[in-house]
Amino acid sequence: MWCVPHLCKPDCTLVLLDTEGLGDVEKGDPKNDSWIFALAVLLCSSFVYNSLSTINHQALEQLHYVAELTELIRAKSSPTPDGVEDSSEFVSFFPDFIWVVRDFCLELELNGHPITADEYLENALKLVPGMNHKAQISNFRRECIRNFFPRRKCFVFDRPTNDKKLLANIEKVEDKQLDPYFKEETKNFCSYILTQARTKTLREGIMVTGKRLRTLVVTYVDAINNGSVPCLENAMTTLAQLENAGAVQKAANHYSEQMAQRVSFPTDTLQELLDLHTACEREAIAIFMEHSFKDDNQAFQKNLVEIIKDKQDKILLRNEEASVKFCQEKLEQLSKSLMEDISAGIFSVPGGHKLYVETKEKLEQEYWQVPRKGLKAHEVLQRFLQSQAATESSILQGDKGLTEEMKAMAAERAKKEAAEKEQELLRQKLQEQQQQMEAQKRSREENILQLKEKLEREKENILREQNMILEHKLKVQEDLLREGFKSKSEDMNAEINHLRNMIGSTQSDNSPLMTQIMDRLASEIDAICCASGKFFSNVLRGFGSLFKDK
Repeated sequence: MWCVPHLCKPDCTLVLLDTEGLGDVEKGDPKNDSWIFALAVLLCSSFVYNSLSTINHQALEQLHYVAELTELIRAKSSPTPDGVEDSSEFVSFFPDFIWVVRDFCLELELNGHPITADEYLENALKLVPGMNHKAQISNFRRECIRNFFPRRKCFVFDRPTNDKKLLANIEKVEDKQLDPYFKEETKNFCSYILTQARTKTLREGIMVTGKRLRTLVVTYVDAINNGSVPCLENAMTTLAQLENAGAVQKAANHYSEQMAQRVSFPTDTLQELLDLHTACEREAIAIFMEHSFKDDNQAFQKNLVEIIKDKQDKILLRNEEASVKFCQEKLEQLSKSLMEDISAGIFSVPGGHKLYVETKEKLEQEYWQVPRKGLKAHEVLQRFLQSQAATESSILQGDKGLTEEMKAMAAERAKKEAAEKEQELLRQKLQEQQQQMEAQKRSREENILQLKEKLEREKENILREQNMILEHKLKVQEDLLREGFKSKSEDMNAEINHLRNMIGSTQSDNSPLMTQIMDRLASEIDAICCASGKFFSNVLRGFGSLFKDK
């Protein structure tokens, strides 16, 4: 295997896979060549088969491996319910077939007229008339090539040189010593591979990356070594498990990285933090959708929801802790002189209570002027004021400049102010809870929206694939009819009708199924987010403990 940067596609790598030659009689296992052939077909997007001299009956006889593919490869893990052979689906993931004829010495002509190399190949693949066993075997191989490989190409090469001495050391021959026609065809061949070879894709347009190629190789080879038949559906299931787990991790990491970059603790309000969360979560979901496939029952998507929810809760907690720490430090600085005055007995004089209240109110004003205290600003201040309640009551009762009636009125006023602050704090808690619930709703809607868009794209890929198969089958049927094989042409009607039914089913309004999927995901996301009910209950319990000494 040789991997090089693609010369025409900057975002792709050109992987050249060279297999050992076929037909070596010294190989111990007669199935060795067949498995090599099958593996190459499974792994590549352009399959280059090279032979010598001409494409004749003998050359097609040697290509018996293609007739064995139905026994060596399966598209699905189990037979289809309607009994239609799943080899009809090979065209959806089989590579382009490129036949290279080396040391070609004939004229490219047919019935006295010049033809292209492609026409030469197609003429060689025409079915031969006759119903005898030999003709049927010969035709079966031709049919396999025509049925399994819709895109076919042919190149014919002259000898690199007619000098036998140079041929014996061909690897050391300089470019100028090669035959001009050979160099020209080599240039054409390389140009075709670089410009026309497609990116390797699996069923439903799943693109193969380097990491995915590794997984496919291991999965296929393990299946062969275990005595079973490589199955595309099983390989894609294995691939999906690994890829989807990686997609979850990639999306979760993006969420963490972006939140770390965008959030400055503490945020001024909870809504500010929730808005950042919504934006980062949207990006994370998009990354997951881009890198995941075959997420049956949305198991991996739900896992991502759980992970992001857990990360969000930790960020919310960190934001609160940062706010508490910041506010406590500010209050400690601002109340330092107040504490010193209390210790010095400054307020233990007639009129001291009024002076204390004025000093405390000034402290509160200075506190509220401090920017970006965070969402715990009210709560921390309330704790501080509660801690001063006993001191204020003591100063009030010891103030000899006040009558008992004035003291009672002052105490009632302080009690009322404390109750108002308590109600304000409760309103803030309830507002934050509502904001949390709205954020959860946005999260649910975003997950559903992006899943719906992904399913629609997948539906389009499936339709494109099915229509491509149908178009190919119709062409094969037309070719059979033109070549005089009416019975074979009619035999394809079952496959063609089956494909048309599949396309009709895919195209039909499947909104009930889509709605069912979305409803299930919505309820499961709600169940995951119900864990945040613990967060809310913890908030309210903390709120209750804040005033338990009231």
